[in-house]
Amino acid sequence: MSTARRLLSGVIGLVVLGLLVFVNRPVVAFGSDALHDFTINRQSYKEKYGHWARLPVPQKYRVNAIHAALLNTGKVLIVAGSGNNRENFEAGTFRTVLYDPAKNSFTEVPTPTDVFCAGHTFLPSGNLLIAGGTKSYEVLEKDITHAAGVMKIKNESPAGGPRKFPKGTRLTAADGRAYLTRDDVTVPPAKAMNHGGKVMTHAGAAEVWVDAVAEGDASIVDHPAQYAVAGLTGLDKRNIYGVSDKITREKQEYGGDKTSYEFDPRTERYVRTGDMVKSRWYPTLAELPNGDVLAVSGLDEFGRMLPGDNERYVKDQRRWVDAPKLKRVFPTYPGLHLMTDGRLFFSGSNSGYGSDTEGRTPGLWDLRDNKFQVVPGLPEPRLTETSSSVLLPPAQDQRVMIFGGGEVGESPISTRRTAIADLDGPRPAYLPGPDLPQPARYLSTVVLPDDTVLTTGGSSGYRGGEYRGKTRSDLFNVQIYRPAKDRFETAAESTVGRNYHSEALLLPDGRVITMGSDPLYDTAGKDPGTFEQRIEVYSPPYLFKGKRPVAGAGPTAVQRGTTVDFATPDAKRIRTARLLRPGAVTHVTDVDQRSVALDVTPTADGVALSVPKSKGLVPSGWYMLFLVDDKGVPSTGRWVQVR
Repeated sequence: MSTARRLLSGVIGLVVLGLLVFVNRPVVAFGSDALHDFTINRQSYKEKYGHWARLPVPQKYRVNAIHAALLNTGKVLIVAGSGNNRENFEAGTFRTVLYDPAKNSFTEVPTPTDVFCAGHTFLPSGNLLIAGGTKSYEVLEKDITHAAGVMKIKNESPAGGPRKFPKGTRLTAADGRAYLTRDDVTVPPAKAMNHGGKVMTHAGAAEVWVDAVAEGDASIVDHPAQYAVAGLTGLDKRNIYGVSDKITREKQEYGGDKTSYEFDPRTERYVRTGDMVKSRWYPTLAELPNGDVLAVSGLDEFGRMLPGDNERYVKDQRRWVDAPKLKRVFPTYPGLHLMTDGRLFFSGSNSGYGSDTEGRTPGLWDLRDNKFQVVPGLPEPRLTETSSSVLLPPAQDQRVMIFGGGEVGESPISTRRTAIADLDGPRPAYLPGPDLPQPARYLSTVVLPDDTVLTTGGSSGYRGGEYRGKTRSDLFNVQIYRPAKDRFETAAESTVGRNYHSEALLLPDGRVITMGSDPLYDTAGKDPGTFEQRIEVYSPPYLFKGKRPVAGAGPTAVQRGTTVDFATPDAKRIRTARLLRPGAVTHVTDVDQRSVALDVTPTADGVALSVPKSKGLVPSGWYMLFLVDDKGVPSTGRWVQVR
């Protein structure tokens, strides 16, 4: 055949092939999907990258996962509350669901109040303390027809006891403008106090929202003023009055609640405790070395940032007390990590609200004297909002890593930056870590039993929104960070985008469950987004590398500073043992998860494991014990309580 004829034949072949591809585009796409499915299900692929699987969730148990925690029964507590849905809030529809991985089943739990955007942490008993939540939803400026503001009602009379005023009580300014209270309010009496031999009266006071009777801007007040309370007579007309600095038609933020509960894994019910001292929305709860809990930050019942007023939960009394000596300002949901010496390290991570300058500097907080040691060196220090941070495994190394984050507020700016703070030396500082593959907010981080950290989900844009010209910016790439090598390794990609209001937790069988996501817009980038109710489970590569070791018989409770025996037929190949504290996560904030290394000594029937002495290193509570073999394959987690 001549060269010309061969060229002509080749051109004709290419044209025919092109036509076949065009005509059979669905077939080609199907073939591509089939090839992808074949690839990700190959044993060699799973050994290297792991594997994702969708969890079938019955329709009636699909909820907006805002909070999630792994209970010591092995079940996953999925808390929605009102689920960032105003209609649910106004209807009093609050939801909690329990997922049992062992039985692959779901159950509904009665939810007494709106614990949406509460704080939580585990107590030594295994109960999950849940405090704060939502008392009122935000109201956007465009929806505000009547001027509103916070009114302080004062009582200068020590006589007569507390005064109760019902919702709708009228307060009138000197110029006749009138306002109505939004809720019932009780005003305490004045207190007569002796100051240097002179008796002085301190007025009792209580705050309440008020709304203008008249629509429009005429009732706006931009200066301090006094208001008369309707229905009062005699001296009460002079002694009881309202004062307010401003009444506006500005946006009204979410208001915090002060209710508090312990969720009991055994009864699977919320148990009411004493109210918080302050109402809090978006607070962080952090366990202290003695098992009590510190609550910090949050918005109060009127949507105002709390100015560093923190409080303590006395676990043995189930009540909250003020902590005036621990005055410190943080943004909402600050990332706090308990260190071996009992100090709390603020990584800089946070979510949502607060000053763009005050309280954002990372540092070590000494709870004995309220001193704060700044930890310098964080690259891009303004890009910490919606970042995540984790105490790297093993916890004995006292290193905290921060991942990604963005500029304050609804900024489109985000970062690939990671950094590691080595907190064990005399001058702790952040040093740069390896970059993430892409800029990321809302990245979930999960400590695994083989001393690695899984990073999954997140988005580059605010709530999955536009980033560098792309309509949606959810990230499907998944990485495993290896602290020993200071590098990320690529893992299998997820199939569901996860941004704001998403969670990831380690399960006792070594898998990772992921849920939630609350995008601002739909995939077209125009209409409001739909909350993601699908659930995925990731199986790390170590689950595909051969027979798993067994963590056999042993005590269900151990004490710090002791050595305990656990049976295992695999003693010769056991290389490490880890106590992993279960996670309790919301808004990528998880102060609970940590992995504590145990010294391992082979015995005739198994292994002897030594538990460290420090309460700061090993807080009292329930842990999963994992034995890890010479291939990095972990056993199934065995529940152990550290007392």
